[in-house]
Amino acid sequence: MTDKKFDIVVYGATGFTGRLVAQYLNARYGNGTEVTWAMGARSLEKLQAVRDQLELPADTPLVVADSNDTASMQAMVDSTKVVITTVGPYQIYGSELVGLCANSGTDYVDLCGESVWMRHMIDAHEAAAKKSGARIVFSCGFDSIPSDLGIYRLQQLAIEKTGSACKHISGRVRSLKGTFSGGTAASLTESVKAAKGDPEIFKLAINPYSLVPGFEGVKQPNGEKVNYSDELKSWVAPFVMAAINTRNVHRSNALLGYAYGEDFTYDEMMLTGDGEKGEAIANQVATTNPMAGPDAPKPGEGPSKEERESGFYDIMYIGDTVDGGKMVLSVKGDRDPGYGSTSKMISESAICLFKDASDTAGGIWTTAPALGEKLIKRLEDNAGLSFVLESA
Repeated sequence: MTDKKFDIVVYGATGFTGRLVAQYLNARYGNGTEVTWAMGARSLEKLQAVRDQLELPADTPLVVADSNDTASMQAMVDSTKVVITTVGPYQIYGSELVGLCANSGTDYVDLCGESVWMRHMIDAHEAAAKKSGARIVFSCGFDSIPSDLGIYRLQQLAIEKTGSACKHISGRVRSLKGTFSGGTAASLTESVKAAKGDPEIFKLAINPYSLVPGFEGVKQPNGEKVNYSDELKSWVAPFVMAAINTRNVHRSNALLGYAYGEDFTYDEMMLTGDGEKGEAIANQVATTNPMAGPDAPKPGEGPSKEERESGFYDIMYIGDTVDGGKMVLSVKGDRDPGYGSTSKMISESAICLFKDASDTAGGIWTTAPALGEKLIKRLEDNAGLSFVLESA
């Protein structure tokens, strides 16, 4: 891929999240010295307007590509080492781009949380990606990097300490301030609509191993019921991102040769506090979907710069070790999860692919087996994340 014009094309650069990606790349890497990147979208005029609104250099390359024009999409794919796409819902707008990258040997990263669509892409394009050398990496934002890489790091530490991986890990969101992206909300809406209309899609959607074709693992914990944790002194409620995060973790386990064990179990929920107040919040969380209704974020909309920069998240991963002990690792981010942190995570994932991961073969990947410790280091060095072992 040495003849590629760009290292990265940000497809969807005129959208809210795409703009943040472009801003991050410009602020962190400039253009042309360490990383060459371009802004891509279907309208040249809008690309020019957004480039000027963001006060990016006037010579920032612009690439016109329209999902209704295959030739323009192919030209974009052929011009770059990696495509970052923020154009969702992916089940509506993303299938052709995955196919073009898989067949052309071009690397690809996205922010997808649509597990059924991801499975369809695995079935349709993994063989082509392996043949061409394209590395297709799904879910490179808040879903599911903290969980995927947090568990990966915790399991490596458990193996170092005890000789074996944790057979069970509980992910618990301790605190979170910020909003989910409008794209995530739209993707969830489309996924629910599709599942309601097709029994086979519904069956796949509720399968915890939906991203591991041909594998039937052990029964997984139910993360949908409010309960009280004596250990943590807190009520525990369902976490809206668990449905995609857990599936990506199980795919990572499979791609790592079941390094966590074929009987590995994982559940992901959020802490709401002690006492009657904590119980009330937990019950409200369990019955309210923050990504539905009239107040849900819309694609193209997002929080202000101040809101993004004041956001954060703190997730703990509690592992049960083979010697009867526990290990706790935290993953924290210094920006709101859906926008500020996500835009940095996907950018670093793309850069890690072409700079650090030459030994990763073609195929359809999750972040842990494709990028692992190399991406963790980039995220800690550049993107405001921390992966800290709190107790062992």
